[in-house]
Amino acid sequence: MPAAEHAAVHSDRPVVAFFDVDNTLLQGASVYHVSRAAWRRGYVGLRDLLLFSWQQARFMAVGENKEHIHSAQERALLVAKGHPSGALKDLAEDIYEHDLESRLWPETVELTREHLARGHEVWLITAAPVDIASVIATRLGLTGALGTTLRSKDGVLTGELEGPILHGERKVVAANELVSRLGADLSECWAYSDSSNDLPLLQLVGHRVVVNPDAKLLTVARENGWSVMKLDPASIRSARARVRREGRRVRRGDKKRQAR
Repeated sequence: MPAAEHAAVHSDRPVVAFFDVDNTLLQGASVYHVSRAAWRRGYVGLRDLLLFSWQQARFMAVGENKEHIHSAQERALLVAKGHPSGALKDLAEDIYEHDLESRLWPETVELTREHLARGHEVWLITAAPVDIASVIATRLGLTGALGTTLRSKDGVLTGELEGPILHGERKVVAANELVSRLGADLSECWAYSDSSNDLPLLQLVGHRVVVNPDAKLLTVARENGWSVMKLDPASIRSARARVRREGRRVRRGDKKRQAR
């Protein structure tokens, strides 16, 4: 390989791969699993759990929409209000041990590994509380997580958000801020999602992969020639080969970046 080409392939400049969580990395809606863990700890009653269960079933049947997002947001804030700010972190640990690990899509997890092997930074980006997303990222050995932040005052959760929910265009804002801070090139970055709500994020980066997409996203992907990954062996092999073929290899530094 010529020296110039070798230098282009092996570079210190970071490449970021963004992964949505609900129905991309995780089967179903993470907020439902929040409710289960909260109920086990006595944070909410059975009625709240049943409401979350209904939302989970609906989400699995018809996919994500704004009504679902805002309803889930309100319930999640109700769960959190009045509890110590560290309780959500503890709850997230409990969620992973009892509810999340077995529901992670192995195929998508394998793609995160492929990116890490090339020295890429892998960030979860989700509307779910960042405390929960950060636990998933840490357990999987990913770089970090971007998510919705809950406000706390004097060490107690207020039941309010610290800024807007990380959804739709807000993911673009967060991704842009991260990429700018890292000095990455958006044309070399990647994004994975199942939802048409993430079209702004997918359109932001140079490499996008739709995972088990909803009908609208599938249509857009086909019209634009985007990679479509189904959760089957042939599809995952193709997706991994694409990362190896198109993903620039990055030299790994010793400093690991984490963010809320």
